[in-house]
Amino acid sequence: MAELHPTLARVTERIVARSRDSRQRYLDLMAREGARHPDRNVLACSNLAHGYAAMGDDKAAIGGGKAPNLAIVTAYNDMLSAHQPYGRYPEAMKIYAREVGATAQVAGGVPAMCDGVTQGQDGMDLSLFSRDTIAMSTAIAISHEMFDGMALLGICDKIVPGLLIGALRFGHLAGIFVPSGPMPSGIGNKEKQKTRQLYAEGKVGRDELLASESASYHAPGTCTFYGTANSNQMMMEMMGLHLPGAAFVSPNTPLRSALTRAAVHQLAKISTRGSDPRPLSACIDEKAIVNAVVGLLATGGSTNHALHVPAIARAAGVLIDWSDFDELSHAVPLIARVYPNGSGDVNHFHAAGGMGYVIRELLDSGLAHDDIVTVGGASLADYAMEPVMAEKDLSWQAAPATPLDPTMLAPVSDPFLPDGGMRLLTGNLGRATIKTSAVDKERWVVEAPARVFQTQEDVAHAFKAGELDRDVVVVVRFQGPRANGMPELHKLTPPLGVLQDRGFKVALVTDGRMSGASGKVPAAIHCTPEALADVNGTSGPLAYLQDGDIVRVDADTGTLSTTADLSARVPAIAPPAAQGVGRELFAIMRAGADGAEKGGSAMLALAGL
Repeated sequence: MAELHPTLARVTERIVARSRDSRQRYLDLMAREGARHPDRNVLACSNLAHGYAAMGDDKAAIGGGKAPNLAIVTAYNDMLSAHQPYGRYPEAMKIYAREVGATAQVAGGVPAMCDGVTQGQDGMDLSLFSRDTIAMSTAIAISHEMFDGMALLGICDKIVPGLLIGALRFGHLAGIFVPSGPMPSGIGNKEKQKTRQLYAEGKVGRDELLASESASYHAPGTCTFYGTANSNQMMMEMMGLHLPGAAFVSPNTPLRSALTRAAVHQLAKISTRGSDPRPLSACIDEKAIVNAVVGLLATGGSTNHALHVPAIARAAGVLIDWSDFDELSHAVPLIARVYPNGSGDVNHFHAAGGMGYVIRELLDSGLAHDDIVTVGGASLADYAMEPVMAEKDLSWQAAPATPLDPTMLAPVSDPFLPDGGMRLLTGNLGRATIKTSAVDKERWVVEAPARVFQTQEDVAHAFKAGELDRDVVVVVRFQGPRANGMPELHKLTPPLGVLQDRGFKVALVTDGRMSGASGKVPAAIHCTPEALADVNGTSGPLAYLQDGDIVRVDADTGTLSTTADLSARVPAIAPPAAQGVGRELFAIMRAGADGAEKGGSAMLALAGL
């Protein structure tokens, strides 16, 4: 194993030092929780009887008090294609548990919204806060204290971060994520993108657009572009929370079923009653969090994780910020190109060598921590493998030594880009994230007059009216966690892409989010402080911008600034809080949310985490 890269060592040491007190408080809590109910038989007889009243033939095993009882926390619904396969998982997982003398119960379900359905719609305002709702739902599920381990069934966007945040507060137990895999590949990504832009220009109609989208999103399984959902799966591998190589195996295949069976067997083994206990609190530490960020950078993953990784880390007592991301990004090269920063999708990525290849390259270059506690191996090195079926038996073999498709995977010694492409921008407009891995180098610097908007719908209207046919920095403000829940603004990508293709210099600046599916237009996103005034009445810099102010987005120097003097201006008036689609029910989450760099969470902020 290679010596650890000095940047990786330095950043990790800094995070450890910064987190020393909070991490120790977390570990002390986990020790107390583990000691409080080391044996669920301390529960009163009435409690136990309620807990296994409906267990049928498993009553003897669970009532005996010696067999591991595994909690299944599922995000199943059949509106979300990625989660539709989970419908029958519990039935099978209970059988798999019996095979090793364990029992399993569905402890609870958590909500699972599809950002693809709500993109550009009012419901997207609930998206970020669904993460914390899922975390709290996970806590409710596990709070019955009937369990020795947690099987976490989730794939997409806010769902995996929410499940992990909730599970970490029960980190005295073992936890393992059980994925379901991506749908088969549909039409080519370039074809899909072309149709979207033609529709934005009014050159094709809704029927053609719907036909294109339906040919892309067409079957059970995760969407195949490399957005937040598939970035989640990559991170679970990098943190050792899957069985090795489980992320991108398609649903309803013998290999997928074998991996689910093996995950249940392994969870029983590493549970508190198993032969090799591995509590989740030991798995997720500073090194595992750094590995997640490294994987994100090396593969060009979703910018949404600039919010989710800090939130996950806080739940484990680990404090990480965007300066850490930025420093790591300058050391970690881009070694994977998956759409939207490449032509192939995650199925092509997996076939080319996938996560096994990526992990081995990173470890061999000293760019990942090998010495982490994983759920499925002795260290991260065991994840440089890929699962295979030999006859009817599951086994693992070494991932390809060289990429099977050099357009999708590259060695660290000859990467696609020398850095990870997720950079910190700072200046008199605040702090923001920019993803450069999908943006052509000549577009990394844009300086142009601002056009300021308060909704993405207003941007669309201005585009259709021809008002943006010039060099422009489009500013969309009052989109932060406190303002409206920080919706994704992916709907802006096609019109801004059209303007860029017309030869204009175009950039986006916003305190909102952009999807992991966003691509070629330079975007300074997650601006913090957000435009809406904080609890002390202080508005963020974007609230003072006006049309015509010169704004500079500079990914080369890491600058986000304006030449305008904002000091004498009065902040813009924020739009009133929206109602409908349940948004009024989330007012408490908006009011208590902290900044994007901390994760935009009222739940964590008010808990003192």
